[in-house]
Amino acid sequence: MAMSVGGDGDEDEVISAINTTPLVDVMLVLLIIFLITIPVVTHTVPLQLPKETVMPLQTTPKSIEIAVNRDGDFFWNEQHVDAPTLLTRLKTVSVQLPQPEVHVRGDQSTRYEFIGRVITACERAGIAKVSFITEPPARGG
Repeated sequence: MAMSVGGDGDEDEVISAINTTPLVDVMLVLLIIFLITIPVVTHTVPLQLPKETVMPLQTTPKSIEIAVNRDGDFFWNEQHVDAPTLLTRLKTVSVQLPQPEVHVRGDQSTRYEFIGRVITACERAGIAKVSFITEPPARGG
């Protein structure tokens, strides 16, 4: 068992450091090649494409708002109507294509009977979509 103390040139030593210079040279060459070839590949024929506007295929009808106050009076889009007039107006609207939606707004203290009359009139007229408009509660409580 001998121990080498001096630096004789005959012995083969393992170099533990990696020489990255050739790796950097190859990467720079590849980068230059890609920078030169990418504009050639993405080159297209200059064209002026036609302009197109989007037109809706089906227009939505205006919704009908029926309000009922605490006394049981009916209002068709803020115009006072009685029960027979309400039914005839709903019948004339129900034949429209597409059929408009009916939004029912009822006072908080209105009896359910009056709201039921509006729903019954909508059923008799053949209205398909009836919805109720409510006020969301306050955020704090």
